[in-house]
Amino acid sequence: MEQQLTKKILKKVRQIEVRTRHLVDDTLAGSYHSVFKGRGMNFDEVREYVPGDSIRTIDWNVTARTGVPHVKKFTEERELTILLVIDVSNSGLFGSGEETKREMMAELGSVLAFSAVRNNDKVGLVLFSDFVELYIPPKKGRSHILRVIREILFFRPRGRGTDIGQALDFVNRVSKRKCVTFLVSDFCLPGDFSQSLEDLMPKLRLTGRRHDLIGVSVTDPRERELPDVGLLTLEDAETGEQILLDTGDDWTRKAYANLAADQHQHLRTTMGKSGIDLLELSTDSSYIAPLIGFFRSRSRRIGR
Repeated sequence: MEQQLTKKILKKVRQIEVRTRHLVDDTLAGSYHSVFKGRGMNFDEVREYVPGDSIRTIDWNVTARTGVPHVKKFTEERELTILLVIDVSNSGLFGSGEETKREMMAELGSVLAFSAVRNNDKVGLVLFSDFVELYIPPKKGRSHILRVIREILFFRPRGRGTDIGQALDFVNRVSKRKCVTFLVSDFCLPGDFSQSLEDLMPKLRLTGRRHDLIGVSVTDPRERELPDVGLLTLEDAETGEQILLDTGDDWTRKAYANLAADQHQHLRTTMGKSGIDLLELSTDSSYIAPLIGFFRSRSRRIGR
């Protein structure tokens, strides 16, 4: 039985590898490279000024201390660290079509991982529910990437809920150097949604200052609009709480849609105020075009 499960896992990982490698090589490699490659400058050393040096690089503190003009020398940061922070709470198991939210998150994570390794970058993984379930430190190499993908696809979480704040705290503790951090979640937050986002904002801002934090929201169309199917019992996958709704009532469907739209707009506003880019995806359509558009938009904005 265990051997059959192992073969199934390896087969699925191989399928993901073939599909995403093709996508990365043919479509995403250039977009990823233009947005993330070599974006920073690392301080190297201070040396004495020589004719031709730009005055903008003068280190005035050292110059004042020594009485001799000195300049700062920088080297371009070639290698990046990509950290995938992926929500594995129970709400991700929902999907009204062919794909669940968790499955879309997994394939997106795989694409980003292969894009990173294609550019010789390190990749790390954090899986979280209402606590951090798994951490794989950033490394390079195909075998490492395949392990990351295997965990994204087949990890079985112990927790049911969602605690994004705890995941961000963990990232800030373990990542001492700046990294490109993709926070991938359906953002099904406990309690009052607006208040939960307000409480989360300071941690979003802090992480955004320390790292290049990018939010990725994955939703399902049934979370935005109810079908007209009469009486329907909805269950919160994380708490088990149930509610009975009459979806045949126009007012009920409209109120549900308005609430969902308000929550999504509040998420966009919160991310914007926190200085964090947000990529929004839905399980009823491909993530490829939105991802490429997102990369291109960021590339234009940073002037590359």
